[in-house]
Amino acid sequence: MMDLKSRLRASAIHLAISLLVAALAALVVFGLWYPFPYRYISGGRELFLWLTLVDVVLGPLITLVIFNLRKTRGHLLIDFTAVGLLQLAALSYGLWTMFSARPVHLVFEYHRMAVVHAVDVPPDLLAKAPTDLQTLPLTGPTLLSLRPLQASEFVESTLQALGGVAQAAQANLWQPYGAARAEVLQESQPAAQLRQRFPDQASTIDHAVAQSGVPIERLRYLPLLARKKAWTVLLDADNILPVGYVPLDSF
Repeated sequence: MMDLKSRLRASAIHLAISLLVAALAALVVFGLWYPFPYRYISGGRELFLWLTLVDVVLGPLITLVIFNLRKTRGHLLIDFTAVGLLQLAALSYGLWTMFSARPVHLVFEYHRMAVVHAVDVPPDLLAKAPTDLQTLPLTGPTLLSLRPLQASEFVESTLQALGGVAQAAQANLWQPYGAARAEVLQESQPAAQLRQRFPDQASTIDHAVAQSGVPIERLRYLPLLARKKAWTVLLDADNILPVGYVPLDSF
């Protein structure tokens, strides 16, 4: 009985330490790489959940199995060092995976908004981006738009898209977001139309509008395409900046 109590106590301490490490990792993941709404539309929440389940559960379970007061301190130190290194390796791999898949840009893609992730951008096209855009951001997505295609680029851009590189990820087409102000206003629609199109989602739409802090009469919307699902982005018509997001497919 005493041996079981000591195992459970050691496992509980290990669990507390693992939860603390997971909380610190969550601050980085959701504070820098996957801020709202990207933790939902880019799969960040699911990725982090699997990461923490494996890392937080695995270590304490191993401790519960291997802990034994009859072992020498040296033997226990070797055991816990091995478990700690295993957890650290799993955590590092998981965080690197999330970092590599992080959203880096929210791009106006001619008729819609699209989220671009780090893994989406081929290195050869990134090298052709404007000089100040050749380094992918580390602290959350930035706003960009696509410049108009030249006649000679249309076929190549289409082939790239058919090959799996969406136009929004074709870095050679990137330009500052503000350069497409007229096009954003032209392609977007009054946000009030969302309530007419989706009356069953009126409460969700109203909540997003209230959260934006902008009167609905001044809001416009565009469909938002991401890795896992489609949402809707609310734009302030005065400055065309995103001010809210609705979990609604408005394509």
